[in-house]
Amino acid sequence: MSTAILTGAPVPGSSLEDDLRSLGFDVRAADDATEAAAMLAAVPAGGRVALVDPRFVGHLHALRLGLTDPRFDVAALPGALTAQPGARAALVRALDRTVAAVGAGSPVGPPPADPDAEDRTVPGRLAVALETGGTPVQRPELGSLTAAVPTGPQARAAAREAVAAVDDEAVRLRNAVKAHDGFVTTFLVSPYSRYIARWCARRGLTPNQVTTASLITALVAAGSAATGTRGGYVAAGVLLLLSFVLDCTDGQLARYSLQYSTMGAWLDATFDRAKEYAYYAGLALGAARGGDDVWVLALGAMVLQACRHIVDFSFNEANHDAVSNTSPTAALSDRLDSVGWTVWLRRMIVLPIGERWAMIAVLTAVTSPRVVFYALLVGCSLAACYTTAGRLLRSLTRKARRTDRAAQALSDLADSGPLARAAAAVVPRPGGGFTAPLLALTGAAAIIAAALLLPYGSPLTVAAAALYAVLSGAAVARPLKGALDWLVPPVFRAAEYCTVLVLAARSDVPHALPAAFGLVSAVAYHHYDTVYRIRGGTGAPPRWLVRTIGGHEGRTVVVAVCAAVLTHASDFTTALTALAVAVALVVLVESIRFWVSSSAPAVHDEGELA
Repeated sequence: MSTAILTGAPVPGSSLEDDLRSLGFDVRAADDATEAAAMLAAVPAGGRVALVDPRFVGHLHALRLGLTDPRFDVAALPGALTAQPGARAALVRALDRTVAAVGAGSPVGPPPADPDAEDRTVPGRLAVALETGGTPVQRPELGSLTAAVPTGPQARAAAREAVAAVDDEAVRLRNAVKAHDGFVTTFLVSPYSRYIARWCARRGLTPNQVTTASLITALVAAGSAATGTRGGYVAAGVLLLLSFVLDCTDGQLARYSLQYSTMGAWLDATFDRAKEYAYYAGLALGAARGGDDVWVLALGAMVLQACRHIVDFSFNEANHDAVSNTSPTAALSDRLDSVGWTVWLRRMIVLPIGERWAMIAVLTAVTSPRVVFYALLVGCSLAACYTTAGRLLRSLTRKARRTDRAAQALSDLADSGPLARAAAAVVPRPGGGFTAPLLALTGAAAIIAAALLLPYGSPLTVAAAALYAVLSGAAVARPLKGALDWLVPPVFRAAEYCTVLVLAARSDVPHALPAAFGLVSAVAYHHYDTVYRIRGGTGAPPRWLVRTIGGHEGRTVVVAVCAAVLTHASDFTTALTALAVAVALVVLVESIRFWVSSSAPAVHDEGELA
């Protein structure tokens, strides 16, 4: 239950109490700060509490932004402050100090002759006291919305005129749309999906329910593609587009109604990947029904897309809190942002999810799965080259010092298992320069070249996998704080995924490629889950999980050994399937347990364009 305490007598004719009740608050009035402190002490510890000056005048959506956002423990507007249970103790201490400073029954607002004075209401003083005591206070950007504590009749009339001049529902709808999105999403989906979001909100639907509907729609689309018929392909394209509309709607619904949660952010991000990769599998099954084996292309598209994502994640984690972060390349990007058309061109070049899914849907309906995958591989390769080149230039030209937090995030993203950690303890790498990415690249090149060039099943492939394990351990032996150390996790992803792809393709064993697709899907889920935990501020998965599933180098060695020793035609497929099932079970059970029981703060991740 949420409780709002008015820190003074209600103003006759004000709609403030009704507005607070419409936002789910139980409203109580206190005569002064001392009585407000007594009321606060009586509020149950498990509920949100807000203190609001009764003279407050503003838009309902301004109050909603300031008082109901679940992502922040403490938030404040002029004349209003809210605290969640986790910040209750800090609020009580701040209120005690405020009562001592103001005095029981003393005036708490700015004098009428000084309408521009700092917020000296009880909530305003509390916000300052909390910040002084080390508690962060979120102050939302209101834009054209009004939130004020007028001190006289003229100021109150002016504030009410400002409220009447702006349609806060229109602002609410506009703010429901992500600020930075792709061309297709911005111009072809969001103009109407925001109204779907409002329709859902008014009927009590939650973002998680819309996210689940999007997943189900995409899975039906994948099933339609798997029929291998032209009608099935057309239906698949239409359903994939519908799934994307729902995918946009869930985030807009979260922003419209401020229904943010840790699980919601995880479901949204995870289901996006599940939908796309399930659709790839559906296309491959449909092509097989028509006599065209495109599993290599499907797995290649998934590997490429997963590697693109880890490049994004790794670079961002390495640099988002870098100290003294400067780069001529970044400055050039900022200058280009002032030229409108370059912004949209650069967003389209990276082939974000809207453009990518639109391309997949249209090509599915009018061409064949093989053409879809060719287009995906070409388009995503060009996008990967563009984004990676830009990030390399930024890394080489910027003068930045990486933090311990960034180094730990890169270490977690590396997903090093027992073999790599043992190698790191025995063969520590020299520090400085580009040693870490060079070691990682050397090991990756060795295992991928062996899988490609040596006879299938050669013992030398196992030796190359062992060398990869040693070099990957040496690469992470020191903290990853170098200019290009963010490349290490993407290199490890490429090495593991490509090794599985190449060995399955070269085995010439029935169903080996679909089994490899399942294995890479299970491992990729684990890697995405690691990213989303780090992004949500909950830390990486536990070490026991990484040890249990072997780490990237351990799984690579196991696959190489299976290719070398399993000579019967079906044994390699069986081994890949068993490994995929084992990894999926361990990772999914632990992941679901964590996200369902997590007490992490609510988040809404705006996410990557891709």
